[in-house]
Formats: sequence, structure tokens, C-alpha cells
Amino acid sequence: MERWGTEESPNALQALPERSAGLAHFTDDVVERVAQGGAVVAVTQHASRLVQVLEEAGVAATLTDSVPARPRASRVQVLTGALSRGWQTEATNSEPAVAVYSDAELFGTVKRRSYRPSRAKRDLGDAVSLGDLTPGSYVVHIDHGVAKFVGTTHLESAGDDREYLVLEYAEDDRLYVPTEQLDRLGAYVAATDQPPTLTRLGGSEWQRIKEKASGAAREIAEELLRLYAVRETVNGHRFGPDAAWQQDLEDSFPYQETPDQMQAIDEVKNDMEDDKPMDRLICGDVGYGKTEVALRAAFKTVNEGMQVAVLVPTTVLAQQHYATFAERLAPYPVKVAVLSRFRTHKEQEEVVQAAKSGMVDIVIGTHRILQKDMGFKDLGLVIIDEEHRFGVAHKERLKQMRAEVDVMTLSATPIPRTLHMALAGVRDMSVIHTPPEARLPVKTFVAEDSAEPVREAILRELERDGQVFFLHNRVRTINNVAEELGKLVPEAHILVGHGQMPESELEEVMVTFANREADVLVCTTIIESGLDMPNVNTIIIDRADRFGLAQLYQLRGRVGRGDHRAYAYLLLPDNQEISEAASKRIHAILEANELGAGFRIAMRDLEIRGAGNLLGADQSGQIHAVGLNMYSELLNEAVQNLSNHDAGDSSAKAESPPRIDLQVPASIPSEYIAHMPARLAFYQRLSNVADREQIAAVQADMEDRFGPVPQEVSNLLAVTDLRCLGSSAGVESMTSSNDGIITVVFRHPVGDARQALQNKMGRGIRVGRRDMEVRTAGDTDFGIERLGRALRRVASFVDEMRTAMEAAAESAQIAPDSPAEAPARSRRRRRPARQPVAAD
Repeated sequence: MERWGTEESPNALQALPERSAGLAHFTDDVVERVAQGGAVVAVTQHASRLVQVLEEAGVAATLTDSVPARPRASRVQVLTGALSRGWQTEATNSEPAVAVYSDAELFGTVKRRSYRPSRAKRDLGDAVSLGDLTPGSYVVHIDHGVAKFVGTTHLESAGDDREYLVLEYAEDDRLYVPTEQLDRLGAYVAATDQPPTLTRLGGSEWQRIKEKASGAAREIAEELLRLYAVRETVNGHRFGPDAAWQQDLEDSFPYQETPDQMQAIDEVKNDMEDDKPMDRLICGDVGYGKTEVALRAAFKTVNEGMQVAVLVPTTVLAQQHYATFAERLAPYPVKVAVLSRFRTHKEQEEVVQAAKSGMVDIVIGTHRILQKDMGFKDLGLVIIDEEHRFGVAHKERLKQMRAEVDVMTLSATPIPRTLHMALAGVRDMSVIHTPPEARLPVKTFVAEDSAEPVREAILRELERDGQVFFLHNRVRTINNVAEELGKLVPEAHILVGHGQMPESELEEVMVTFANREADVLVCTTIIESGLDMPNVNTIIIDRADRFGLAQLYQLRGRVGRGDHRAYAYLLLPDNQEISEAASKRIHAILEANELGAGFRIAMRDLEIRGAGNLLGADQSGQIHAVGLNMYSELLNEAVQNLSNHDAGDSSAKAESPPRIDLQVPASIPSEYIAHMPARLAFYQRLSNVADREQIAAVQADMEDRFGPVPQEVSNLLAVTDLRCLGSSAGVESMTSSNDGIITVVFRHPVGDARQALQNKMGRGIRVGRRDMEVRTAGDTDFGIERLGRALRRVASFVDEMRTAMEAAAESAQIAPDSPAEAPARSRRRRRPARQPVAAD
């Protein structure tokens, strides 16, 4: 194609006519051009879909990998690729007229989609990882309570050198926790900067605290389940499957969806296609794609002839969402309107009347949408952005809406995974953990408030044709600051924007800056919520010590939303000391310098605010007593117990993993991973492994970062694998002795299945009433390998027993027992003995 318009093909390139823009006109235009003997080429990232669209219109199109220098007349060719825009050439004596279409004309977007293969994202793990601990941090042991983390040490146990975490409790008592028991330990998270009260070791103090918090968790679990049950009795609108236009819109998304984002989209669609009203919370860090989830749901609603209300907390964010929705939906017959103080009273009245008459499909606005004069002809979906920022009266109005229509709430406040799991099935939530492809972390610097670093930062951004936010949160002095900046950087075109400006003036400022007609915007925190300006990649925050941790994090998230490296500069007074609390906040924001860090910076402001939004402020005392992670586990347990009770299921709660003591050196040597937080993070990942496939992923991550694993780490991985096998085989403990025998103790007696299990085990293994002895011949590697084979056979045996019991239960119309109790129950069920073939 590069030869078109050159000496070989001298015909000049021309822009496509405006009427060709949009997929709705594309097929008609193609039919007309082909009938006139012209050639059509479409270069798109959705080639297969476009061929399908053309075939549905009766146009024969060829999917190809290349296009000849002289396309043949009356032919339509489609190939995968990306162009910034399309063009056309006129017919000559030797060549037909050619029209080349890009996604800009087909789908209304000129952004390029990333073609780099998506790399596996590192699992961020728990909201607060033990890898983030430093000496002096607080932790919670599930059995012993709140303690201070002192560090790690090595102790000799049964002839093996092991690494232990040292925890300090009240009255200077110390507890040494082996690294294989890190699943019993969690970082302490609470709502205030006040240190927690350390628990006394021994006695019943911790048990009383846990019981009190557990009671409070049970109360809120009951309330959540009650609300959920009420929702289940209400019928709403059942949306149909996606229309053809829905696929067209989704194909026009100019970025690669992340797996979390796609899961959220699918969950929303499933909710909408159910006959129960949707009430789903979409959680995710800043810039992770929540708006796209909302936009697709809105378009699905409009395709059914219903209306959408998008409620946002600020006027500036309303304008941002309006621009996004209007741009993406431009190729379709969808009417989008904005309702905010940027509009005159007359314009607002026109929007209100249009919504009531059904002349507008999507209304985006602030609390103005909730006023009594506002109404809709057929409202199908309400999208709420940052609900916690609305007042009590507004929330009451939102509660009324929830009883009538589908509701989706977007939150940039990260929710801890533990809390998410606790509320799963009670509060419908979708959590987007994965950052978009090509997103880079924002580099953060602290500087004294002086001319040199400010000028340098602005000029560096201007040199790469970028823009700058300069945040000064004092309206009284903001114009003076802008004037000083103008003298400092005369090369820059500077604008001022704040919430007390007249509506028309503020709108003009924001539009001018968004159109890249200015270099620096001196502003207040009006930019805090949701603004998406990919060309702004430097933010300078004046007097950063005056902002809370959550605010600093949200403000930093306003930059770095494209694929360029972004920078944040936190300015502190040069001749004035800042408070200790402010110093801690600045230190925390500097440490949280990677993508998705909101799930850890949330150790104070963000997680507690997110928990408070879901649980209510009256739970904060219990959260402070035991920490958020422990509270979440208690809440999860309460929800599960109540749900099982309501369902008539009296099965026991999940059992802890088996205890293992094989007297083998299984650890991560400091010579291999010298950085203690990194070692702890790997220990925690292994202690939280739920299935055997995750072990290989951990090993691959280790080898990628630190090289081939030494023997001690290989042993640790093998022991972790045995723990997974033991859990599925109903094992309570595995212990080795000096005489070369590993004793495996089961959680339940084997009973009459003992002989059948013995036959399955083969030689070198003895099965007892509740235990099993595995002979190792004094060879550690051989013993671990034989033990692994034995556990796999036990797990297979349990599965076979369970299958037989379920068949018997079904025929007798009685509930089957749990798999863990299968061997014990066999003596109470008479059936022919089975002699299964060994798995290995």
C-alpha cells in the first residue's frame, strides 16, 4: 500500500467523504463503489467480524494477508492491521478507483490497539502481603493474636536449620513461627494510625477478642443475607442476548481487554439477562477499565429500548464521561446528554423533558439527576460512580432506585481480596486486579518547594509534547501561583481551573486543556475523580503534606493513563518541618510505586474506606481489635455457616492443611534470596498454594528472578506439593522418624475400607486403622517420591469411594457424606468390595 500515490501509482490520495464514517454507512458505500467498478480495501483489527457484516449485507469479501499494488476492480478485500485513517484514489485509464478504510471510519476510533502479546501478570496476592512487612510492622496470628514483627532468625530443629519469623507480644513475650506456617499469619490492617494493643501470650484474652468480633461479624452477615434474600424476591427486566451492534461496539474498543475486565463484563451481562434486578459493584484501581464495563452495559440497555442514568459526584467527571460515551457511541443512533451546572437552566430543562419523553437514551450527570423533577420514560439501568461521595439523602433515593431497576456501582476504592471473598454471593462484586497492557508505574519524587525542580519537571514534559497538572489546593492564592509559574516557565501556556469559577469559564478551561491547547493546568482537587487525559503525564502536587494518603494516591492516578512513563512530584515546604503522620503518608506513597499498589497502600485510608462503605462505620471498632484481614475471615466464616444452616447443610467448616515434619532441609536460603521481604513473599505464596499447578508458577517466578533453585528450595517445593496432596487425601499430619518411616495420620478412621486401601498401596506401605506408614529406606528423595505416589493413590481411592457413596445415596434418596468421611462410613454401607487398579 505504500506504493499508492507514488511514481508507480501517481494518483493522489484523498480523504474519504464524511458520509462514509461509521459502520452503518459502510456497507452501502461498499455496494455503491463495487457497482461502479471500484476496489475496496478495509484494514481493521476486527477482520473476521467485518467479513461477516459484509456477507450479511450480500457483499462478497475476501479475507487476505496482503493487498497487491494494483487492487482488482469490483473486489472487496479485508486484512488485519492498523491505520491512523483511510483514504481514496480516483479511477484512471489503467487503474480502478480505490477506497481504503481504517477502524477510524469503520468504528469511529483512531486509537491504535496494542499488538504485543499479553504477558502473564504477577499475582498481587493478598491486599497486604507479608512481603511488605518491615521490622516494627504489626501482624495477626490466627491462634495467638496481634503482635509486632521483629524479624527473622534461624533455629535448629530435629537436626535441620529452619527460618522462623520472630513475633513480639505483650510483656516482651516472643513467638517463633516457622515459615511453613505463614498461612496462620496476616498483616494487621486497621482504620487509624494508632498502634494496636499487643495480645498477651497464653490465657484466654485473644479468644475473647475473637469471639466478640465474630459475634459482630455474624450480625452483619445476617443483615447482608437478609438484604440478599429480599432482592431475590423482586422481579426486574430480563435483558435478551447481545444484539449485533453490541458486538460492533465491543470490537471498536481500541485496547486489549484484561482477563479481569472481561470477567467483569461477562458477570454484568449475566446479571442483566437474569430476571432479578442487578446490584453489582465494580471495583478496580484507577485507570483499570471500569468505565468500559459501564459503557457496554449502557449500550446493551439502550439496544433494548430502555434508558440509562449515569450518576457521578463532580461536574468535571460528568463532562469527562459525557465525552467518552459520546465518542464511543457516535456511530450509532444513541442520544447522550449531560446534566450538570456546566449547562444553563434552559439546557437542563430541555434534558429533563427529553428524558421524560424518551427522546434521550443516556443521561450523565451529578446529583441533579436525583432531584424530584427528574424522571425517565423507561429507565433500565443506573450507573453510580463513587457512591460513597454522595450524601445521606442522595443514598436514600438510590436505595429506591435499586428496588426498581438494574444498578451498577463503580469504585476506585480497592477492596481487599479477603473481604471480597467474604462477601461473594452476598454482595455481587467484580474486582479488576490486572493493569492494562503497556501501562507503566508512575515514578514518584519528593522535592522541596523551590523553582529549580518545578521548572525542570515542566520543561521535561513539554519537550515530549506532554501536559502538566500543577495542583495547588487554595483558591485564594491559586492565581498568584499561576502567575509565578508563568514567570518561572515563560515557554508554557498556563490555565487555571477550580470549583469556584463560573460554570462556563471552568468548562472552557477544561475543554481547552483537554484539546491540548495549553501546557499546564494549575488546579485544585477538581481533577481527583476519574479524569482521563492520556497526554497529561506529569503532576506536581504543592504542599503534598496536607493531603491524605488516599487523596495522594488518587491524584497520582490522574497521570500515566497512556503508554508513556509518568512522573509525580510531591512538593514539601523547604523551611518548615512536617508532622510525623504526614511524613508516614509521604513514605507510604513512595513505597507504593508499582501497578495495583492501591491494594496495599490501602493499609489505612483506602481499604478501611472501602470496608466501611460495604460494612458500615459501626464495625470499625471490631476491625481495629483484630485487623481487617482477620475480621474478613470471621465474616466469611459467619456467612458460610449461616448459608449452610439455611440450606440445611451441617457440614463442618474447611479443615486446615496437614502438618508436615519430614526432617528435610526445606527453606529459602538467604544466600539465594538475600532480600528478606522477597523471601517472606515467596514463603507466603507457597503457604497459600491451593492446587499443585500454582507450585510450578512459583518456581518459574523464582528462577526467572534469582536463577536455578538450590536443593533446599527444591525440598520446600516438594513439601508444598505433599501438603496439597495430603489435603485432597484427608491427611491430618505427616511425620518422619529416625528409623526411615514416614507416618501419615488421617483425619478420620479408615474403617472397613482398610484392606481395600492396603491392596491399592502395594508393598512398602502399611495401612492402619487411622494411619499409614511409608518406608523410605533411609533415602530422603526416594521417601518423598514414594509418599507422593501413596497420597495420590489415597486421593484416588477417596474419590472412588465418594462416587460409589453418591450413587448409593441417590438410589436410596439420602444425602451423601463428605469425601473426608468416606473411609469411615464404608463399614456402615454394605456393598461389593472394589479392587481398583493402582494409579501409579
